[in-house]
Amino acid sequence: MPDYNYTAHDQNGQITQGSINAHDKNAAISSLRSRNLSPILIEESKTNKGMNIEIGFLTSKKAKPKDLVIFTRQLSTMVSAGVPLVRSLNLLREQTESEALKKALAAITGDVQGGTSLSDAIAKHPQIFSSIFVNMVRAGETGGILDKVLDRLAYQQEKDAALRGKIHGALVYPGVIFGVTMIAFFVLMTFIVPKIGAILTSLSNGKAQLPIYTRALLAISHTMRQPWFLVLLVVGLPTAIILFKRYIKTPQGRYRWHALLLRLPAVKGIISKTAIARFARTFASLMSAGVSIVDSINTTAGAIGNAVIEKELLDCSKAVQAGSPFSTQLQKSKHFPAIVVQMLAVGEETGQTDEIILKVADFYETEVDTAVASISSIIEPVMIVLLGGMVGIIALSVFGPITQLSTSAQ
Repeated sequence: MPDYNYTAHDQNGQITQGSINAHDKNAAISSLRSRNLSPILIEESKTNKGMNIEIGFLTSKKAKPKDLVIFTRQLSTMVSAGVPLVRSLNLLREQTESEALKKALAAITGDVQGGTSLSDAIAKHPQIFSSIFVNMVRAGETGGILDKVLDRLAYQQEKDAALRGKIHGALVYPGVIFGVTMIAFFVLMTFIVPKIGAILTSLSNGKAQLPIYTRALLAISHTMRQPWFLVLLVVGLPTAIILFKRYIKTPQGRYRWHALLLRLPAVKGIISKTAIARFARTFASLMSAGVSIVDSINTTAGAIGNAVIEKELLDCSKAVQAGSPFSTQLQKSKHFPAIVVQMLAVGEETGQTDEIILKVADFYETEVDTAVASISSIIEPVMIVLLGGMVGIIALSVFGPITQLSTSAQ
């Protein structure tokens, strides 16, 4: 961030000069006003000119979940302690380590100081603050419980980040094993197997025919050493991955991809349980903050992370808006178990929907932990068997012909 030299009036009317670090001129003005200084002149320091170049692809536009959780919890503490909102935002902007969050807070502080509500100000930065965050803050401002809502938000973000971390962590080890296996297979087939094949051919003198599995292995090795195969591997595979990623970013492609994931035996249980846990916690948080049920459903649908379940919730929202109970409509879903529907119905009857749905969230988060642990325990031996099987096939293809040639020689 650049430095700005300023000249300003203090509360006693005296002129003071100094330097301040800020993202832009407006942020510098906001920071000075938060210190009860009235700016007269603000100029960017000459030492910064020519050095203030940002490299777009190296600068992340998103804040890390950890930074956002810390910001939310600290803002909740400061608001509940009676610290003015503008001063709180300024202090948190100076403390945060996230450049993306710091830049957003500079603009948000200026907007709030100009009379914009906090919810409207953060809504201008969707790459940092999700629609859930915006709607809950708006509900907190309306109900006068902003500090409590921010505390709930921080707790929800911690839970969501922990859930994502467990799933990613469970996939790291299998991914590393698979990558090492593929590299080992490629090295063996392109460097080791051809040399072994040449030795076997010379030993047989063209008289004895090699076993079919050895010939198959040598044929695969020969194919993998062809120029067109290397071009396909280096150019074709990355191109296919890029095209696939572009396709699943389209609404139709995203929907079909998510529908396919919900049919895969190995992962459909984890995906559906994760979606239910995320739905329950987000929906309960929005309802407890005073957000209407229709807005809560619509906002939660966008946070599920699966287009198929999102569509089911949006269909429920339309029916609820027409006067139908949410539990009745959710019963038509193919992915929400009967226990979730029944607990939601009890919550609607007793007026304690948020408290009961939170229990659903706790239950399914535990289910996700169990499912992830079981998948991890299954994947590890499967990958070891695959690696051992690959080595065994190569060993059989090498030692089988040697044994056969030795027998023929005798």
